[in-house]
Amino acid sequence: MERNAGYIQIYTGDGKGKTSAALGTALRAAGAGWKVLLIQFMKDGFPYAEMDALPHLSDWITVERYGHDRHVLENRPPTEQEKVLARRGLERALEAMEQERYDLLILDEICVAVHFGLLDPAEVAPLFARRPADLEMILTGRYCPEEWIEQADLVTEMREVKHYYNTGVLSRRGIDS
Repeated sequence: MERNAGYIQIYTGDGKGKTSAALGTALRAAGAGWKVLLIQFMKDGFPYAEMDALPHLSDWITVERYGHDRHVLENRPPTEQEKVLARRGLERALEAMEQERYDLLILDEICVAVHFGLLDPAEVAPLFARRPADLEMILTGRYCPEEWIEQADLVTEMREVKHYYNTGVLSRRGIDS
């Protein structure tokens, strides 16, 4: 498949929908016959419903998960092991770039992984420098570093205006998780 010029997209902000937007793009890319690698940081362990659906698209979408968010929930610094898992995810992303097997690379919650100290921004910089020109790349998460925003071609900030969580509605399977 011939690929066009690839762009860097970022979905950030405090509102709902960053991962959902990235998954929508993954679905669209799969429909066009693209190969997608979705690397998730800090999401291993929680039962997100999309993880039940994505195996049905495994010919096009590969999902790999590196780490969890227990340190955030427990209000403690990440352990060295948690940092190692995040670095493995980053190394996998760099390896995938070198292999040039994928048309779209999604790094879900990488901004949050940097914010919470699982990854150093300097460790992530090679993603921008080594990205093949025809590889589309999406980075998601709150707290996106300003220098990434400057390097991106498309940045969408999800801003919460109103959310039913604030009325006591918990995460709803199939919609929020």
